[in-house]
Amino acid sequence: MSGRLADKVCIITGTGGSMGRATALLFAREGGLVVGCDVATESAEETLEMVRAAGGEMVSLQPCRLSDPADCAKLVELAVNEFGRIDVLFNLAARSHFSRLDDFTDEEWEAAQKDEVDLVFYLTRAAWPRLKASHGVVVNMASLNGSLSFKLLPSLAHTTNKAAIIGMTRQLAMEGSEHGIRVNSISPGFIESNATRAELEDEGFGHEMRERTLLGRFGQPEDVANVALFLACDESAYVTGIDLIVDGGMKVW
Repeated sequence: MSGRLADKVCIITGTGGSMGRATALLFAREGGLVVGCDVATESAEETLEMVRAAGGEMVSLQPCRLSDPADCAKLVELAVNEFGRIDVLFNLAARSHFSRLDDFTDEEWEAAQKDEVDLVFYLTRAAWPRLKASHGVVVNMASLNGSLSFKLLPSLAHTTNKAAIIGMTRQLAMEGSEHGIRVNSISPGFIESNATRAELEDEGFGHEMRERTLLGRFGQPEDVANVALFLACDESAYVTGIDLIVDGGMKVW
């Protein structure tokens, strides 16, 4: 253990998912005090047990609906009550909605914004006073789709909302600089996870997306977790306001 996050209190949202679990395990191995959450109670509790079994320190709130400001306040309260502070906020959790313009209802469009943009705003706002006190770090989960579109993917809402996250990150970095807060985002390409595995194994879609990736493979949850660790720790102390693309070389051609 190198202790790159030694004694730093790290909120990670979506710890019941593949990337959230990989990040919780990695941050705990690096000495972080992890605060997790998810709407999926069973898988979030499994992650909690895995971190503790590996010798890490973690608490978790589930079910936690981050689109509800009250639940965001509860998560911040849990972190402060258990560990006394917040040093890192990784806004990982989101739920994507895929449809074309002609098929979107008003209700679906509003739900998509709530599930990808509003939850980042609500939790960051709730944690901001604590991040000011610690001169902390925010890492937001964006997407390659925020700056690149695919003919096979009906991602109007997803690309709009993730572009909003990239813009929000840039603005928060400017506002946070007054308080010593760094803010960056990560834009993954196609990451193989429980949520995406079936789609990526589809012969047509999966083959085309893999062929567009210079490294010739889909990303793994650990690929994203490793980048989140870099942005969360002091090794990136001079990095703020950027969107870091983790796509195996998909965007360069």
